[in-house]
Amino acid sequence: MGFESPGGSISISKMPACKSVYEPREDSTMLEKHVRKHANGQVLDMGTGSGIQAITATYNNNVKSVIALDIQEEVIEHCKKNIVNDKISFLISDLFEIFKKNKSLKNKRFDTIIFNPPYLPEDIKLKDLTLDGGKKGYEVIERFINNAGNYLKKDGIILIVFSSLTKKDKVEEFIRNNLFEFELLEKKVYFFEQLYVYKLKKSDISKKLDSNGIKNIRYFSKGKRGFIFTGTLKNKKIAVKIKNPKSDAVLRIENEIKFLKLLNKKKIGPKLLFSGNDFLAYEFADGVAFIDFLENKKNDKKIALRIIKSIFGQLFEMDKLKINKEEMSHPQKHIIISNKNRPVLLDFERAHHVKNPGNVTQFCDFLISKKIANMLKKGNIGINRVKMIKAAKKYKKNQNKVNFMNIIKELR
Repeated sequence: MGFESPGGSISISKMPACKSVYEPREDSTMLEKHVRKHANGQVLDMGTGSGIQAITATYNNNVKSVIALDIQEEVIEHCKKNIVNDKISFLISDLFEIFKKNKSLKNKRFDTIIFNPPYLPEDIKLKDLTLDGGKKGYEVIERFINNAGNYLKKDGIILIVFSSLTKKDKVEEFIRNNLFEFELLEKKVYFFEQLYVYKLKKSDISKKLDSNGIKNIRYFSKGKRGFIFTGTLKNKKIAVKIKNPKSDAVLRIENEIKFLKLLNKKKIGPKLLFSGNDFLAYEFADGVAFIDFLENKKNDKKIALRIIKSIFGQLFEMDKLKINKEEMSHPQKHIIISNKNRPVLLDFERAHHVKNPGNVTQFCDFLISKKIANMLKKGNIGINRVKMIKAAKKYKKNQNKVNFMNIIKELR
């Protein structure tokens, strides 16, 4: 029995001689149908197994070449021996590792990526790499999706099949967290599981980031008004903020861009790199949250005082610019202490111009609050609450440098 294809054939009858080869089953058949329909250009068949998807892709005249990968050497040797097709190259690789190690493939990108992943959870899996999807069944898929964007062309597609055993919600979470859009192409029920075939493509924002040279895009955190992703630009880590689609807030991204441009001139906030109508990219502030810094008993008192005074200095500059940040009474998530002990103010979505801004006085309130005052005391930093309140009230009436310095003098 043979599988005829353009330029060669695959001998299905020889598969049993290679126990590690994943023989085509229902999931392969489902995926094959959509590969035949959608595959185009330069194709990557990830975890090729029997080679059925690679062969199927070559049926499409729009397919120029196929690189078929598998982590198991004996699988690749089996495919090389039994499949003769000028369009297909079989290579050994653990997911995308070969593209990092092989210089000739380093910048390779594909129009179509195909993946029939192992997806059985640990509790029901066999000791077989063709079936083992990780402890919970979705770890291999997560690794794949986390890296696939770096190897997919701007308008490329990913065709992937997976099972309900893998937890559909988790797979969709991985997809969204990597700024992909997805379409369900087919769903079928087989005994105790459902099988799904999805087509993935880069979202519009992902394409914009890609065109700006950003790689390794990853979900980082979520706020009320925006999502934060990280990425790399020229080997440097950056952050990307996009609007939370569930937020009713209007023009927050545009507002933050406007104020970062103003404040960066005073070396306040993370450095804005570039932006669009619905996103902004800035240097990633690698460090710890201010409150976590304060809780660290190993901190040097002089360094801690210098950091607190630096924060006050930035807030004083904002007061002089008549810009109110809003969150300085509870800035736990809005100040990062970098690895170089530099405080970086974050999140300027709500910043606005006012006649009498309260950045400095709000931060005074924060420092004299019971919890923070106790933290400072443990670090041998003392603040006289009565005197600080008095100095803050005087500053509030007249926001000049003399009154500001009177506040700073209360830090000991």
